[in-house]
Amino acid sequence: MAVTVLHGTEGVVAATGAHLGYSDWLVVDQQRVNQFADATGDHQWIHIDPERAAAGPFGGPIAHGFLTLSLSNMFLPQIVEVTGFAMGVNYGTGKVRFVSPVPVGSRVRAGAELTGVTEVSGGLQTTMTITVEVEGSTKPACVIESISRWLNP
Repeated sequence: MAVTVLHGTEGVVAATGAHLGYSDWLVVDQQRVNQFADATGDHQWIHIDPERAAAGPFGGPIAHGFLTLSLSNMFLPQIVEVTGFAMGVNYGTGKVRFVSPVPVGSRVRAGAELTGVTEVSGGLQTTMTITVEVEGSTKPACVIESISRWLNP
């Protein structure tokens, strides 16, 4: 996938409202889900017990919502690169919604749109709306308003 490059204040501002592209597809396997459960202490059976989850409401294990959210940190650099600043920092998130489950074994990817740019002391603040989709699903898995600060050199 081609990475969209936004250079400096002018490049970022000019891209406001633009869809920036898509990440590569990623298989969300049981090992990744188990590792996330170990890292966070969230060992709920719908995530880590395939046998019990098969009889549950989703017909099998599903990824944690927060695992899906955290994948945006891997996906976003595959979509966009912002240059011409001394550094960029994750400033947080606005609205986050877990719209539909991510079944273990499914493939997911993200698309991103630059939905907001404002000037802040020392640089810019951007809001990128990241939509994580499950291959073959008509509904997104997760929609994230990701907020970053880009500091001038």
